[in-house]
Amino acid sequence: MLLKNLLLGGVCLGVAAAGPTLRAQSCTASQDSAVQCFVANAVKTNLTKPRYGMTLAQFESYGVAVSHILQTNHTYLVLVGTASAIADAMPPTNADGSANQEAQDLAVTQIVSAALNNNFVNITSVAGLQQLEWFTLDVVDAMNVNNGYMQLFTPGVSLRILDSYVVTATSNGTVNWAQVTSNISAAIDQMISAGLIKLPSGMTPAQLKSFAGTLAQAIYDYKLSTKRVHL
Repeated sequence: MLLKNLLLGGVCLGVAAAGPTLRAQSCTASQDSAVQCFVANAVKTNLTKPRYGMTLAQFESYGVAVSHILQTNHTYLVLVGTASAIADAMPPTNADGSANQEAQDLAVTQIVSAALNNNFVNITSVAGLQQLEWFTLDVVDAMNVNNGYMQLFTPGVSLRILDSYVVTATSNGTVNWAQVTSNISAAIDQMISAGLIKLPSGMTPAQLKSFAGTLAQAIYDYKLSTKRVHL
């Protein structure tokens, strides 16, 4: 719980600085009110500014959404884990080192959407798919500058394993997606049988396979955009 509270304060601090003036309601009326007051107070210090085309009001609501995401039991863990994997294996650069932020951003939206579709994350009335994507984009952006430590801990190893199936099934620039799907499915079955993958309660092997298949497609799209041969 302490870790969640620290994350809540840190991330809200990063998104909070563009809210409107202080409201008249009590800052202790609810958790959302407390976040809104924090947002309004942070404006005066110019900590950040709205992004992703948000208005000031939307940016403030995003701060509240972040607080809800960080109080979930597993959604924030999946999103932070996803962000670290993407920052490691799918940086915002082309194969030649030039910038390509759009390729990384597309990967984030594809993967977060797949996570939701396969019940890896949950949405609420406050934090919908768009807020989950913005949150993940923010975390990835922060992790893109890591002084080489991503290479040390390699959180993107799972993405690189999936990429190996895409590479193996590629001939003359064409991917045999039926082969990719079959190989990923067989690998997941083997790892589950060996106890290397333990599915959370309520999750099925089919959902994991579907998610992995979407990851493989996102990896392919990323490599096509960045002109990379492999991750």
